[in-house]
Amino acid sequence: MIVYGHRGAKGEAPENTLPGFIHAYRHGIRHFELDLVLSKDGIPVLVHDLTVTRTTSHTGDVGHYTAAELADMDARRNTSSWPRKIGIPTLEDLLDQFDDLEHLQLEVKKDSRQRLNILCNRLTEIIQRRDLYKTTTITSSDTWFLKEIRRRNKHIQIGLVAERKFPRPLNVATRLGCSYLCLNWKLCSKELVANAHRREMHVSVWTVNRIHDMLQLEEMGVNSVITDYPTSTHIFFDNRARALLSLPQSQSEPVPGTGQALSTGG
Repeated sequence: MIVYGHRGAKGEAPENTLPGFIHAYRHGIRHFELDLVLSKDGIPVLVHDLTVTRTTSHTGDVGHYTAAELADMDARRNTSSWPRKIGIPTLEDLLDQFDDLEHLQLEVKKDSRQRLNILCNRLTEIIQRRDLYKTTTITSSDTWFLKEIRRRNKHIQIGLVAERKFPRPLNVATRLGCSYLCLNWKLCSKELVANAHRREMHVSVWTVNRIHDMLQLEEMGVNSVITDYPTSTHIFFDNRARALLSLPQSQSEPVPGTGQALSTGG
């Protein structure tokens, strides 16, 4: 099972901050999900909401602040504790920090068409300049935005973020040409996952924080989970794989709840 750190490592460090990503990276995480919003000066920054009110001591729209002003804020409010002040980083700050990440899901939130159009241009340019075609997927619940990404560059991977049964997520993702289907985990079923795989889509589910739920999702065939606690999740699956691989072939049996013997999933 592939483990994605949700907003870096939301349950272990302040969300969408460089220290959160560094913390998870040091514990072996190489897959991350993060959120992008456009700053006042047209730079993609890592923040979940369209405002800074929830996670900083400031108030107002992200789009009212420059990237430098956002970086100077204290983004530790209403999130996991951290000993030092940390600001809101840009996407390029994160990309400059690591050179061996395996994959990023870059989620773009709904916003005004004008701002999304600019953000679409910026992300396309960054992916092209850095050659991130294989290591990034731009995801969103905004189908207009995904269409615009695809129109600008058909080689950029896109993924539909879905939290409702209707309209049917798989059908929408197929029409858009998505390579990722990013589901609220409660929408998952074995049939849905199998149908997505037949259409060559990676199924990633959010936000899953209990091992019991992860094992059930693994049994359904889900490729990856997005979790607030990536380091402890990674340790669980890593230890399980080590334990299974250490058994003699004749003694290896399916792990209860997974239906698998020597595999940690997608």
